[in-house]
Amino acid sequence: MRALILIFIFSANELFAQGSIKATNGSGAILRTLDRISGQVKDFQLENGDIFVRGNMSVLMRECRYPSSSIDNDAFAFLTISGKISEKIIFEGWMIASSPALSSLEHPRYDVWILKCLPYSKGNFMYQSAF
Repeated sequence: MRALILIFIFSANELFAQGSIKATNGSGAILRTLDRISGQVKDFQLENGDIFVRGNMSVLMRECRYPSSSIDNDAFAFLTISGKISEKIIFEGWMIASSPALSSLEHPRYDVWILKCLPYSKGNFMYQSAF
């Protein structure tokens, strides 16, 4: 019985390891916001470390990663969203372009989601790294 359990554990590890994605850092991202009251949609292009303000919240773009195989397949952005006046953190974590509801902002007025990562320019490979 122990042998069967060990075989199952080792085969399960190999199955789960195949699902991992090699990701590359982007220089920034394109984010989209929706004002639920006015219905106004705005896109923001941000570099890593940039902040934009929309209404009563500010969004800090910390990092963006994308699958190494293709930048157009998906995007993963690490964001910190806080109140503009209170500076209370409303959201901090990874947002995924292909699954926006998986890790979403809970705000009564605004929705924020990532559209895509921005690659580093061709000559700037110094800061680009793969994970």
